[in-house]
Amino acid sequence: MRKTDVPYEIRWARPEEWSPAMRMIWRTFLKFEGKDYTKEGIKNFYNFITDADLYESFLKGTYLLMVALDGDKIVGAGSLRNHNHLSLLFVDEAYHHRKIGSAIMEKLCVFLRDEQGERYMSLNSSPYAVGFYRTLGFRAIAPEESYSGIRVTSMELIF
Repeated sequence: MRKTDVPYEIRWARPEEWSPAMRMIWRTFLKFEGKDYTKEGIKNFYNFITDADLYESFLKGTYLLMVALDGDKIVGAGSLRNHNHLSLLFVDEAYHHRKIGSAIMEKLCVFLRDEQGERYMSLNSSPYAVGFYRTLGFRAIAPEESYSGIRVTSMELIF
């Protein structure tokens, strides 16, 4: 993955940034990805991002959330679970095509490789994002699957 420079601060999220990040993720999901999911899938996604246990995992440091900020506004977010699995990656609609998603991914990959000693990152991409992940070097490791109303393609990037 190549070095991506953006004029936004990208760092680990603070507890008070959880709710604004999840609101941005929800708005962006509905706009760009919701059309690819069933009503059940949309409900399951909402339940996932509003789950109190997920928030508790974030507070305990076992669910890592990185944010991109334009001043005080959260304009992007990416999260990790299970050591090296990308759980969420979203960029606010008004900030698309500014390389924010690429910059978040780069920082997450560097963290996993250099600080955690991981050799790869895995993710389950929505149909909307498969092309984006391919541009970053990810490859599909299985055909698209559907479960609980959610469509995903399992992908990975070897560091």
